[in-house]
Amino acid sequence: MITVKHFTFSPFFENTYVLFDETKNCAIIDPGCYEQYEKEELVNFIENEGLKPVKLLNTHCHIDHVFGNKFIADKYNLQLEIHELDVPTLKWAESAAQAYGLDKYEPSPEPSFFFREGDVIELGNSKLEVLHTPGHALGHVVFVCQDQKFVINGDVLFQGSIGRTDFPGCSHSDLINSIKTKLFLLDDDFVVYTGHGQETTIGAEKKYNPFLH
Repeated sequence: MITVKHFTFSPFFENTYVLFDETKNCAIIDPGCYEQYEKEELVNFIENEGLKPVKLLNTHCHIDHVFGNKFIADKYNLQLEIHELDVPTLKWAESAAQAYGLDKYEPSPEPSFFFREGDVIELGNSKLEVLHTPGHALGHVVFVCQDQKFVINGDVLFQGSIGRTDFPGCSHSDLINSIKTKLFLLDDDFVVYTGHGQETTIGAEKKYNPFLH
């Protein structure tokens, strides 16, 4: 059974996720740790829980979701995994850091593996399914745990809102399509762990989200 732990990091209040099961193998998803104390908080949790990091995954590669990529890759000797269509987003991150005056940003390593729609990520005894959900970013993906009914959703869907579509490579129509044809096919009781803010459920967003009516 997967345990989901989240941390909120950086000036963007981005949610970083650590997922692990009874094997203690863990995946680090969207490490947004920017300040040194944030990196230490993440490492201390991993060490205190006796976890073994085996996966470094990005839902997408906007700057706030990749701040800690290099640190995590170096610290745990991990290779970065993303969707191939998000390579331009990853390359754009350094320019974005400069534009925001974020001089502590360490450029992310290049990806070593590319997700495809329907891929299954094995994490110890557990599995996550990859869905390609473009709109907020060309190569945005989400990670679905069918057994426990949750999705690590990045910046696709939020409580009462949706991801921004005013960045390069964004498309409002693609984002709405991703939500309605991918996420909204999940059962209403699926928990949606978001890239910013608090979690929600598929059912709540179907019923109340003003952007989707």
